[in-house]
Amino acid sequence: MKYLVAPWREEYVKKVAHQTGCIFCLALEANNDEQAFILYRGKHNFVILNKYPYNPGHLMIAPYVHTALFEEAPKNSTDELNDLLKLSLKILNNVYHPHGFNTGMNFGQSAGAGVVDHYHLHVVPRWTGDANFMPLIGQTKVVIEDLRKTYQQLRPYFQEITPDP
Repeated sequence: MKYLVAPWREEYVKKVAHQTGCIFCLALEANNDEQAFILYRGKHNFVILNKYPYNPGHLMIAPYVHTALFEEAPKNSTDELNDLLKLSLKILNNVYHPHGFNTGMNFGQSAGAGVVDHYHLHVVPRWTGDANFMPLIGQTKVVIEDLRKTYQQLRPYFQEITPDP
């Protein structure tokens, strides 16, 4: 058997079983956007990097309000979420030039939601050939870019945004 050493995953593996609290609320409470990888704070939603990305540039858009019920969210919040999705796609296209995107929301644990009580939208840049044998055979995903580098590349573009009054 061959082993792939991935020491950067140790922190996640040790914490995941013992983690309490919502990752989105904890990131907001940290009051340190760089440490929490928050790229942008809007009126109703914020944009944050996924700490365990599928690909470089994998980000999420989540509301400030801790709720699982997207269908009950105010229109101004869901409208802003959609605006931030459009903006994120433009920025990711400009920085990474992906061949496509996966975007989506999982509602409920049976639907694949890792965080079931705070809805969020995933935005994942994709490239032809980015899904290879490693996840299928080796059950390992190789990400080619450090998260801090991703943050440093994307943050300036999000800082140029002027929120609507």
